[in-house]
Amino acid sequence: MRIVFMGTPDFAVPCLQKILDLGHEVVGVFTQPDKPVGRKQILTPPPVKELALQHNIPVFQPAKMRDGTALEMLQSLQPQLCVVVAYGRILPPDLLAVPPLGCINIHGSLLPHYRGAAPIQWTVLNGEELGGVTSMYMDEGLDTGDIILKRSTPVGENETSGELFDRLCLLGAECLAETLELIEAGTAPRTPQNHEEATLTPILNKEMGRIDFSKSAREVHNLVRGMSPWPGAFTKCGEKLLKIHQSRLLPEAEGKVCGQPGEVIADGGNFAVACGTGALRLTVVQLEGKSRLEGETFLRGSRLEPGFILG
Repeated sequence: MRIVFMGTPDFAVPCLQKILDLGHEVVGVFTQPDKPVGRKQILTPPPVKELALQHNIPVFQPAKMRDGTALEMLQSLQPQLCVVVAYGRILPPDLLAVPPLGCINIHGSLLPHYRGAAPIQWTVLNGEELGGVTSMYMDEGLDTGDIILKRSTPVGENETSGELFDRLCLLGAECLAETLELIEAGTAPRTPQNHEEATLTPILNKEMGRIDFSKSAREVHNLVRGMSPWPGAFTKCGEKLLKIHQSRLLPEAEGKVCGQPGEVIADGGNFAVACGTGALRLTVVQLEGKSRLEGETFLRGSRLEPGFILG
């Protein structure tokens, strides 16, 4: 099939690669404009653009989607189908109408749950035991189109958003391959979403990573996992910020009151902290201005005694 691919970040790269591996004709790639990255603000192309250039695919980076420019670009390519994966832009109706086979999207959740910009993070933040991807036909709404396929996967108790992200981008590519086969054969299903069951994911910000130790240990653990690798969970240790990169639940403490919320408790040399109920072992931490350390190494070096209160 003659396909235009629209995507921007790492999550979209395996999907573009899968389309190429399957031998479809990718006649153009739409991606967001290059952005300054790092302390030196070096202008950097999106990962999808890098892959497209490696395969000599024309790249289009319109700044706006509704001024006619993007429409002219897309019409000139005459695609049969558009595949959209984490593009970061909502396509207006005139663009959606260009390809005769429609526009399809690969989304990082089991729709209609977790529509929006951060579905993988919120899957972990909310402690879901099951995550997945959905392929769907696009309409004018935000992740509201008819579903083609869903593919699910268990979420590990200690799995972070970053780890789930790495798995779901590959699962998304597999789902896309199945979806393209069905579309090419003319047998792709269209299942309308139950909009009453829909949930929308708020965009993450750094302040959302502040830990409230009065919550249960499981809730705090889910926050640590969901905020990893960005924006990160954190608390105060004295006058400095302490990032919590990894944690583990103490099963024997679940449901129990182990001390004041945020109180360092004895745990055989491990860095353990009491929560509202239960306790959490902080296994990888980083004090402001310092490098990452294993929790027990940090505890020895900082000489925090049981009874010290974080937060």
